[in-house]
Amino acid sequence: MSEPTSYVQRFLLDDLDIRGAIVLLDDVWQAMQINRDYPTAVRDLLGEMSAIGCVIGGNLKQPGRLTMQLQGHGPVNLLVVDITEALNLRGHAKSSDEAASKAGVGELIGDGQLLLSLDMPELRHPYQSYVPIEGDTIAAIFEHYLTQSEQQPAVLHTACSGNRAACLFLQKLPDADNRDPDGWDRVTRLAATLRPDELLGLAPEEILTRLFHQETVRLFEAREVTHHWPLDWEKVRSMLRSLGRAELDAVLADHGVVLIHDDLSNHEYRLDAEDVAALFAEEPAEPRTLH
Repeated sequence: MSEPTSYVQRFLLDDLDIRGAIVLLDDVWQAMQINRDYPTAVRDLLGEMSAIGCVIGGNLKQPGRLTMQLQGHGPVNLLVVDITEALNLRGHAKSSDEAASKAGVGELIGDGQLLLSLDMPELRHPYQSYVPIEGDTIAAIFEHYLTQSEQQPAVLHTACSGNRAACLFLQKLPDADNRDPDGWDRVTRLAATLRPDELLGLAPEEILTRLFHQETVRLFEAREVTHHWPLDWEKVRSMLRSLGRAELDAVLADHGVVLIHDDLSNHEYRLDAEDVAALFAEEPAEPRTLH
């Protein structure tokens, strides 16, 4: 079996009580872009957010799904990343044509909010948290969120290209100052020297050696990230039946086809008149009332 090319590599700076992770997304990130044709700046925002989503989603301890949405009033009005506890990742961006001439979070997203939604089998409704967007980069926005939500300082460095998205995450744990009062400051200053091309081009072990060769680094087993969201015709057929035959016939009359695009999973469902007729022919008959 070949080694995964998309994964989360967690580590611990043992003597400093500082934890971290390096996320590298290769095949997964490439699959998420198929037929998307994002402008470069939009692509990079989504790639960076996808890598960060793997850091946060990797903390899920039981079956569930975490959805992160950045909603703004700029040319990019929506960035969505969705990940399960098994690190099955998907995501997409919605933007206007104007996005191609803009750069940076301020110009692309503008003012808005971060919405995090956690859906788990035992919850009747997903748990949702709204946070104002604070920061001028994707990394800064999520640094602020993590620091506020977990009450521990966190640092994120991200990078993205057409072939790879990557992230370096560091978090100060409660006993860090007792271990080494200067440890957190020293480690974050070293992390700030990491160039985007190094984050994208080096293996995690090389990055950690390059940054923290004087520290004791404990590596944990890497976890593979996947992008496996197959077509779900059963769900689509159920949704279409709920709309009713008359509404679907009206769509067919106007467009000649019923077309549904699943933005998150990047699938297109197309039904013609024959498909629609078969859809309702499959409906179970109404039970007869016996007298």
